[in-house]
Amino acid sequence: MDIKGPAKGSKHKKDDQTVLFQPASEFLPMIDEVYKELVEKTKSTPGAKVENNKFCVSVHFRCVNENEWTELAQQVRSVIKEYPKLRLTQGRKVLEIRPTIKWDKGKALEFLLESLGFTNCTNVFPVYIGDDRTDEDAFKILRDRGQGFGILVSKFPKDTNASYSLQEPEEVMNFLQRLVNWKQLNL
Repeated sequence: MDIKGPAKGSKHKKDDQTVLFQPASEFLPMIDEVYKELVEKTKSTPGAKVENNKFCVSVHFRCVNENEWTELAQQVRSVIKEYPKLRLTQGRKVLEIRPTIKWDKGKALEFLLESLGFTNCTNVFPVYIGDDRTDEDAFKILRDRGQGFGILVSKFPKDTNASYSLQEPEEVMNFLQRLVNWKQLNL
């Protein structure tokens, strides 16, 4: 929900980043408000961690006693019921509160390809690497376009739209290092 890229004329330095697109910027004050309410509401639940991810609020329950998961979820629902423009989704031991806009990682990937002028390029090969259910939208876009490929990072076999898989972050790093080495050898 917060897409940044190199500023025009920059030499790709991190400090030269500019915001390209924020499809949910109007929700920022509401997200801050919900974050503060959830911090207050969940502070009585040991192990609960509330995180403000700018356009999304995450309530992590990985360290919460399993007997308290249902109560924690009810606390979260009691807060967001006052915000009809937000929706609740669940990931791996995390509840996420996000804006109800039609935007996902697949749409973000399409936006990047289009804004960078790579939509119909035959000499550009996008690679999308992800480890979450929310990455499936991007994997599907690449598969449907027949342009590039997705890589799922998971130790366990899963149904996926990704073309390939790696088991852990170390394998991702190894793969990326091999890509860089291959590119340097083929200059």
